[in-house]
Amino acid sequence: MEEKDLEQRVQTVLTEIPPHVLLVAAAKTRTSAEVKTAITHGITAIGYNYVQEAETIHQALEEWGPNRVQWHCIGHLQRNKAKKAVELFDMIETIDSVRIAEAVDNRCAVIGKVMPVLIEINSGRESNKTGVSPDEVRSLVRYVAELPHIRIKGLMTMGPRFGDPEEARPYFRLTKKLFDELAAEKTSRTEMRYLSMGMSNSYVQAIDEGANIVRIGTKLFGDRCNT
Repeated sequence: MEEKDLEQRVQTVLTEIPPHVLLVAAAKTRTSAEVKTAITHGITAIGYNYVQEAETIHQALEEWGPNRVQWHCIGHLQRNKAKKAVELFDMIETIDSVRIAEAVDNRCAVIGKVMPVLIEINSGRESNKTGVSPDEVRSLVRYVAELPHIRIKGLMTMGPRFGDPEEARPYFRLTKKLFDELAAEKTSRTEMRYLSMGMSNSYVQAIDEGANIVRIGTKLFGDRCNT
């Protein structure tokens, strides 16, 4: 994408998002030049689905200053990628099991880091999607809260990918309900501060339902590259 077009897209989306909502630019398959342009024109958080891709872009921006922004893991994290993930990311939004949480905690212990995380909810209860079942979120939160090198900061959901974004509202509402209930329970070392919901086609509805983090890719960068 031409730099001027990307600049305009970034500015347009930023004007549509309230000041209290963090825009995470979902940069999967995007070039380092595109990521740099997005940061230059106001993006303060970059999200990656894959650790290896995040590492490549991080290195490409090293001389320019990759620490100008927050780096969020927004894709399913494999246990064997935990070591590199805790070195690269400032937040992992996709903790959905004890095994992944323990892997992150163990690697953070080695480098003396405490990792902010979100618990990913499979709000649509879809067998082909990652995320903990809404029925099991409380038990996972209680367990993860006891891990010394992790701090739970909220919840995240993908929601089913419907053509009509209005149809995602029930899933956003369910996740917000769980968010509020967990906040009221005041679990030790858990802060329900962030609710990450909504992507390019549904961020308006997600914000309306209580999201304060949105993950937007196509709306910013255009159609995803296939290479």
